[in-house]
Amino acid sequence: MPEEALHQRLRSATATAHAALERDLDWVARVATREGYRGLLARLHGFHVTWEPAIGAALADGDFFDLRCRVPALAQDLTYLGLSSTGIEDLPQARPIPLPSPAAAMGALYVLEGSTLGGRVIGRHITATHGLTGPGLAYYSGHGARTGAMWLAFRARLDTFDGDAAQVVSAANGTFDAMRDWLAPPARD
Repeated sequence: MPEEALHQRLRSATATAHAALERDLDWVARVATREGYRGLLARLHGFHVTWEPAIGAALADGDFFDLRCRVPALAQDLTYLGLSSTGIEDLPQARPIPLPSPAAAMGALYVLEGSTLGGRVIGRHITATHGLTGPGLAYYSGHGARTGAMWLAFRARLDTFDGDAAQVVSAANGTFDAMRDWLAPPARD
């Protein structure tokens, strides 16, 4: 019996953490107003602005990683929604978990790159709710027309990755957990 591809193993091994993020994010309620949508984008910016450099440093492959960075799209959306460049720079920032190796970076990138697929669904909802199509919707447009191809290229690289698969899985779960902790609204009394 052939060994399970790493992307399949990751999907199974991170299913609980992925479901917890989706459950706790409550994105439908958060994007119901433009203010709520901007607040969610601000939190996403605070996550990506620290995690992307950490992933890029550990991966050490700018040709592969740099075109996957989404901080510019978040900044574009936040600017469109009325935040100044100083306001964007002053947003709170998350702390990344340690990513000591390319394997850990691939696990973290699995979460961020996978979000481009689900984000397109959220983007369609935001378009229907707020009428945004281009400006203000760059982040939730993923990689645009290239989203599917970018995901397939990432998945191919993941499935041929010659590194510690257990570390990839651990970092992916840690990234889902960190994202949930950073993005989920605090519990109300």
